[in-house]
Amino acid sequence: MPGIYIGTSGYNYPHWRGCFYPAGLSSRRWLAHYAARFNTVELNVTFYRLPEAKNFAAWYARTPAGFVFALKGSRLVTHLKRLENVDEAVTDFFAAAGELKEKFGVVLWQLPPGLRADALRLKAFCKLLGTNAVARHARHAFEFRHASWFVPEVYAILRAHNFALCIADAPRWPSAEEVTADFVYLRFHGGRKLYASRYTPEELASWAHKIAAWLREGRDIYAYFNNDAEGHAVANAEELRALVESAMT
Repeated sequence: MPGIYIGTSGYNYPHWRGCFYPAGLSSRRWLAHYAARFNTVELNVTFYRLPEAKNFAAWYARTPAGFVFALKGSRLVTHLKRLENVDEAVTDFFAAAGELKEKFGVVLWQLPPGLRADALRLKAFCKLLGTNAVARHARHAFEFRHASWFVPEVYAILRAHNFALCIADAPRWPSAEEVTADFVYLRFHGGRKLYASRYTPEELASWAHKIAAWLREGRDIYAYFNNDAEGHAVANAEELRALVESAMT
C-alpha cells in the first residue's frame, strides 16, 4: 500500500495555542503533540534560515518512528541565487538535514514568481542534486509560481529525475495537476483567501477522490495545508485524511 502523509505547513504557531495546542503546554512539546496527531509536517523554517544539525537531530528525537519531514528548500538557493552557483549552499543544506535520517522525506523547492522557465537552469540543478549523497536519497518537488514553467519540456525534465511537480491550490499562483513522479506533492494555500480561508467539505471531497485515484496507481501522497490562520490547516488536514480513508474503502 502506498504511503499517505497529510499534515500542515509548519507547526510552531503561537496562535494555535488553545485551538490545537493545550493552553498550558510548553512550546518545546508542541512538535511531540503535533506528531501524535499527524504523521508528517512541512517545515518552513528551512526556507528562511538553515538550522544547525543539532536542531534537525532534536526534531528527529521528538517524533515517533514512521514520522516524515518535508523541508522547504533554502531561499538562498531558490530566491537569491535562483538555482545557479549553489553547490556550497546545497552541500550545507543536506549536511545539516541529513540528521533527520530515515524521517527525511521530501524537499520542496519553491521558486519565486518572477523567475521564468529556464530548462537549462532546471536541468543543471536537478543534476546537482544527484551528486549529493543525502539529496539522492530524498525526494524532491518543485513549486513553480510563474506560468511559463507549466509546459511539457519542464515536465519531461522532472520525470527524468522522478521529481514531482507540486500541485498547489491557491487563489494567486498558477498550477497544473500534472503527475511527474512516483509520488504526488500537494500544497493547500487557501482556495479563496490566501493562507486564511477554510476548505469546504465539498472541496476536500473532490481532492480526496483524486488522492484515492493516485494511491490506487501506487503513488505515495504528501499533502500539506498552509491555510494556518485560526487553526484551519489542522482542521482541514484531519478532514482530508478522513475523507481519503473513506474514499479508499
